[in-house]
Amino acid sequence: MNTEDFNYDLPLSYIAQKPIEPRDNSKLLVFDRSLNYICHRTFKQLGEFLQKGDLLVINQTRVIPARIFARKMPGGGRVEILLLRKIDDLKWLCLVGGSGLVPGRQLVIENGPGAHVTAVLDGAQRVICFENPIETFFDRVGHVPLPPYIHEKLQDPARYQTVYAAAPGSAAAPTAGLHFTPQLIQDLEAHGISFAEVTLHVGLDTFAPVTETDPEEHVIHKEWCELTCEVAERINLTREQGGRVVAVGTTTVRTLESSADPSRKGYVLPWSGDTGLYILPGYQFKVVDAMTTNFHLPKSTLLMLVSAFTGRERILELYELAKQENYRFFSFGDAMLIL
Repeated sequence: MNTEDFNYDLPLSYIAQKPIEPRDNSKLLVFDRSLNYICHRTFKQLGEFLQKGDLLVINQTRVIPARIFARKMPGGGRVEILLLRKIDDLKWLCLVGGSGLVPGRQLVIENGPGAHVTAVLDGAQRVICFENPIETFFDRVGHVPLPPYIHEKLQDPARYQTVYAAAPGSAAAPTAGLHFTPQLIQDLEAHGISFAEVTLHVGLDTFAPVTETDPEEHVIHKEWCELTCEVAERINLTREQGGRVVAVGTTTVRTLESSADPSRKGYVLPWSGDTGLYILPGYQFKVVDAMTTNFHLPKSTLLMLVSAFTGRERILELYELAKQENYRFFSFGDAMLIL
């Protein structure tokens, strides 16, 4: 296996720069693995391919306005800070843009509190301690950190949140969930399809391509996730009653597979903590029966994950078909349903 095996050509014109309106009008490429069947729908028609008793598992994380700016003291030079993960009430793991950010360097957040660098980690990563909890200043200092391939300004920041976002903590949206509307959720529930919520706080590393020649040498980023006792019971009951567990997005896939019960295939245990699960072709899925997902970046761990579920050659064929059918790619793009 070689990282280049997961590369494909994507002209810039295919990268969606803005979300479609309404959310569930996005295209949906449906692929049934057992029947080798492909069809094209819109996301609002998702229910055609689900059955009464199926369980859609969604990631309820909420994107925080994690991009903030500061001034170095002394000097006044401007610094860009991306909040990656909360360590305690005052400290955050961050990515920084700017020089001279050594331990002890004082900062003043624009329109916010003072801060200082407490540790230098790999590359541009720093631990920054704020004088006051930075969350209380988000409405004044924070900006939504859109992915680097989106160049148009987002007019409504709420469009980079799922309609069910509840638990603040992500630096990026779980984009497979952006296609749902309250009406679609209501319609699916009326047809006997249930929803369950897990949490995985998405880090910016989700956009980083694998740079190693051998993807198995790549060290995947860790992300905090949680699957509660109540949700574990619902998933296991779905399994016992013959329903399918349908993961909405790769973040949900990682959460479910990280929670797999080692003693019973298809079942989960309650779990909370950092997951470093790295899913490559050859991985045997233990919980997920089907998934919805967007179209992912070349040579990314997310493309490798869906390749493990579908087969590398098949997924790349589907991506080429999507290009022929003018599907929109990446965060604000269209969706796939893989059964």
